[in-house]
Amino acid sequence: MDTSALLIEVNLLGQRWHGVGDWPPSPFRLFQALVAGAYGGRWVAEDSEAKDDAFRWLETLAPPTIAAPPKCELSSVTHFVPNNDLDSVGGDPRRISELRVAKSLGAVWLESNEPILYLWTFEGANVEAERIAALAERLHTLGRGLDPAFARGMTLPASEARTRLLTYTGSVAHPRMRPEGGTVRCPTPGSLASLIRRQRAVTGRFLTERSGRKAVVSFRQPPKPQFRSVAYDRPPACVLYDLKPIDGSRPFRPSALANATRIARAVREVAAHRLSTHRTAETERFVIGRGAGSADVLRRVRIVPLPTIGHRHADPSIRRVLVQIPPDCPFKVADVDWALSGSELFDPETGETWGTTLVRSGDRRMLRHFGIDEEMRENGSQRYRRWQTVTPSVLPNTRQRDGASGDMRRSSEERAAGAVVQALRHAGVSAQASNVRLQREPFHTKGLRADAFDAGRFPVSRLHHLEVRFSEPVSGPLVIGDGRWLGLGLMRPVREAPPPLHVFVAKSPTTLDEGRARDLATALRRAVMARAEAVAGARLQTRERLPTYFTGHTPDGGPARSGQHEHLFFLAADTDLDGHVDRLIVVAPELADRSLRGMRAQRDPYRVWLDDACAELRVLRSNALGVIKLARIEPDQNDPILGRSRTWISSRPYRPTQHPKRSAETSAAIEADVALECRRRKLPEPNIHVLDLARGPRNGLRARVRLRFPLAVEGPIVLGAGSHLGDGLFIHEVAPPG
Repeated sequence: MDTSALLIEVNLLGQRWHGVGDWPPSPFRLFQALVAGAYGGRWVAEDSEAKDDAFRWLETLAPPTIAAPPKCELSSVTHFVPNNDLDSVGGDPRRISELRVAKSLGAVWLESNEPILYLWTFEGANVEAERIAALAERLHTLGRGLDPAFARGMTLPASEARTRLLTYTGSVAHPRMRPEGGTVRCPTPGSLASLIRRQRAVTGRFLTERSGRKAVVSFRQPPKPQFRSVAYDRPPACVLYDLKPIDGSRPFRPSALANATRIARAVREVAAHRLSTHRTAETERFVIGRGAGSADVLRRVRIVPLPTIGHRHADPSIRRVLVQIPPDCPFKVADVDWALSGSELFDPETGETWGTTLVRSGDRRMLRHFGIDEEMRENGSQRYRRWQTVTPSVLPNTRQRDGASGDMRRSSEERAAGAVVQALRHAGVSAQASNVRLQREPFHTKGLRADAFDAGRFPVSRLHHLEVRFSEPVSGPLVIGDGRWLGLGLMRPVREAPPPLHVFVAKSPTTLDEGRARDLATALRRAVMARAEAVAGARLQTRERLPTYFTGHTPDGGPARSGQHEHLFFLAADTDLDGHVDRLIVVAPELADRSLRGMRAQRDPYRVWLDDACAELRVLRSNALGVIKLARIEPDQNDPILGRSRTWISSRPYRPTQHPKRSAETSAAIEADVALECRRRKLPEPNIHVLDLARGPRNGLRARVRLRFPLAVEGPIVLGAGSHLGDGLFIHEVAPPG
């Protein structure tokens, strides 16, 4: 069956847009505007059955692709206006000056008159799509009342709609079923009904009741509309060029790695020379960077010379140049390509030509070595935590001279790490850096020392090679530091297996009592499962359940009883033994049960999925415990739960896997059960000592146990019944002082 498309064009009457919170306007904002136009005004009395069916059909479609013209943020204007609260001054209009409050009004300026496009795809012809296209002409406003607009809808073949997007002047945002990127509101089944309920509640939100002789007006908050949040991607357009000899005698005309700055400047000058003949002011700001303000940084064209990497014996000469055009850049991709394609490079200072020309590359496989894989970007699999520089980054002078004292060196390294964090922020990287390493030497066999590069206008002392580990995965390309506009600070990802555990610090307005640890672990499990469903994408078919790895249940809903610990462990831990939970941990099965470590290759896809699910897990919600903020951390080797130790003591009570026989001595039965669990988990045989015994409300046993192993064992150690929710968790035993 042929794929069709529903395309809605929205045209704003002016070049300012005053909507708050999203750009481009979200699909749910458009949905609200379509509903308001279709049901309001002179169509109030119109029969709504056919319209209801059309909007319910639209709710079921996958999130649309959005195309929007380039924009820039305008300065907000503050107005001092009377607040809508005259009752607080007794209803006296003469006292209205007492109610004046400051309200800011912001806007964005659209660089072109292109319409905003929303593109949904569906199978075959559909009468509901035709009806939505007709109803789109009733739209009158998009955003606030300050934003009058008109729309036009049409149905057409999906191939024709995609061609329209390719020729569009502006940015195109695609929905991504992964956590990276902002959350955009989209309609979902039930959205229309929720808007109708909200509209009815708004008309009756003020209720007048009589209390004796007085009339009391009460206010009822209307219900919130129903929508779903979807991650969208607005990546910069990446145009790749090969450096070729002008006579065509060889496939490439490589340049030395140390000349990255010279190559970037030469390409920039060629682009500026040709573009300035038509748009001088914009070329100065967005290509050269002269006169660019802070609002222009994310809109500038960036030129990145790419050395050849991918194999340790590869010669890292520069054979290609990547040109990035941000989504809000005023220059079209076609404009930049016209300026560069086929142009000969020359020395910006002397004007001498190099005999090197730029040719649009047809092979983009090299981009994968820099964290860019357009084919795999759909499921978010090309994201990495660990990155290293190929060309050194330009940082402020923060390092101390050789021979400085230990305190001075520590202070210097702290300032350097802070400079890296600032450089990441300036480059638009929102992920938190958990570990930073600086050095002059390269990280790769054929790389160059930082001071061997042509630094251009920067002193060589500011050049450093970096290794950065992020708390959550990051996609490429990644170019940081003050030299990122001149080809310096280019980073490459280091491919690693996804982490087997995810550690969070729990932050709550109230103390989290250790007695509620199991409730916290249950809430963490539900949150991870919800995130896993949200980022599943193509991993799950429609109405398919999550795999046993996340749920602990078989596809038919029953508990997993394979005899192996094949699903995740969720731990709520009190690491300092003060009676309050301060750590939440998600642990892969093979880390808690060493007998599964031979099956790691089969579980790596699940680890990637888990990594995606935990990447933006920042809030935990529980009816009993409230809202708990989570902060991702990287544990060190001395971590009391995850580090190595010979002696371990119960942090959470141990629950035996088998109830002891009546004739058996209880402590001995617990010791035997713990020993059996250690053998099952492939742990060394420990010396077991039961410290305390108690019985629960159903006569179940709880024990505090000390384990002494013949050699240091790495955590986590979590044993016994209920271990998947943290029961039987052990912690390093700290020796008493003296």
